[in-house]
Amino acid sequence: MIFYIVSTQSNHWPRRVKTINKIIRKILNYKKDLKFLSNMNYYCNFILANDKFIKKLNYKYKQTNKPTDVLTFVSKVYRKNQKKQKYCDIVFSIDTIKKDVEKNNIDFYNHISHLIIHSFLHINDFVHNKIKDYLIMKKIEIKILKKLKIENPY
Repeated sequence: MIFYIVSTQSNHWPRRVKTINKIIRKILNYKKDLKFLSNMNYYCNFILANDKFIKKLNYKYKQTNKPTDVLTFVSKVYRKNQKKQKYCDIVFSIDTIKKDVEKNNIDFYNHISHLIIHSFLHINDFVHNKIKDYLIMKKIEIKILKKLKIENPY
């Protein structure tokens, strides 16, 4: 099962929460494509923040002293005689996302959809440290975006 909540850490997000919830639900229709495991429970926190908030996290956990569009953190928990569990925090920065949207002339919610898909792949152990891994992730992202009728962002 996949459980999630959406919370805001910035005044720029509240009016968008309802739409983001709808987007998450739509994307979760493709959990097989996203490689979610049926023998695992997922608990995801979507934290809608700003550059100041995400910059602190980026520095603390990635040693990068600048904001980013999204950060994904995952903790795996295995307990005897229980279903495996993953606890996930997915943090978005409205400021960086808006800059990217304007710079690339793309739809805000299409971009959020892409970032959510990307984060779900990270939750399921996909990485993009090597070109081969990047291409695998990219292919899955494009496939799901196409199913959502969203243009290829690459």
